[in-house]
Amino acid sequence: MEAGHKCLLFHYILLSVTFLCHGQGQFFNDNENLILPGSYNIPWMSGIEDFRTLSLITIPGTHDSMALYGGPEGERQALSLRNQLRAGIRFLDLKVFGLGNTLYVMHGVVYQHSTLKEVLDTVRAFLSEFKTEAVLIRVQPESFEKNTVNQMVQNLIGNDQNFWVTSGVPNMGQVRGKIVFLQKSTFTLGIPLIDTDGKSNTKVSNIKDKDNRIIKQLNQATEACGGDNVVMTYTSGTGFGTFWGMFLTPKRVAEKVNPWLNQYLRQFYPNKPRPCFGVIAMDFPGIDLIQTVTSLNWW
Repeated sequence: MEAGHKCLLFHYILLSVTFLCHGQGQFFNDNENLILPGSYNIPWMSGIEDFRTLSLITIPGTHDSMALYGGPEGERQALSLRNQLRAGIRFLDLKVFGLGNTLYVMHGVVYQHSTLKEVLDTVRAFLSEFKTEAVLIRVQPESFEKNTVNQMVQNLIGNDQNFWVTSGVPNMGQVRGKIVFLQKSTFTLGIPLIDTDGKSNTKVSNIKDKDNRIIKQLNQATEACGGDNVVMTYTSGTGFGTFWGMFLTPKRVAEKVNPWLNQYLRQFYPNKPRPCFGVIAMDFPGIDLIQTVTSLNWW
């Protein structure tokens, strides 16, 4: 084989291997194994000034963070909680069901093989290793006795000072190494939360319509950033329950939306200062998309 042909073949193989290694994993990830580049900055919050208030930071999060089980209709994430945190996720969205003295993490009627205590233990272990970070948590009670969840969570954390449970918005320096609760509806511990998708309408029958909806939500988030609350946008969606989108599983929606979202957010990189979008909660985010979100904080 001629040298030129060998060179072309080598480059083709190299490109093929690169595609297979990264492929859809750059912005969308459905692989449970986390492979971080050697230079990956796990404690990305260390670069945020102590005086910056939490409501002025753009934070990557996961929607239904523990929904790893339940089949195509139920699964929202591939990475374990530990790996989500190491990948840069700093907002967790948890649905819990209180039974007896235990809060079980659920997605619909599907138990997600974890209790809230186990989740908090995992987050605390992460924060003890990376003390510059803070993790925001939204708890959504699913039980019939929703008002009892507040007391159950309070009993669970006791007087631990590594939890932020008051409604005042702290600055970054005040919450390093801490778990920050967000309150909404029947859960009343922590900072008030504004959800830009007020009706939580996640039904998707057309991806382009979903993209446009996200743009409107992110515009609302920018306007609300810096207030006395944390603002959040869900980019997740599912076609289940619709006629035209019946084959759009949450994974298929994320596969389409996540690369688009990455491109949309990167257009703001030349801006000085860059806009704040608050929490962006995603399904199946890849590490490059997570980095795109965190990089919005560097002015």
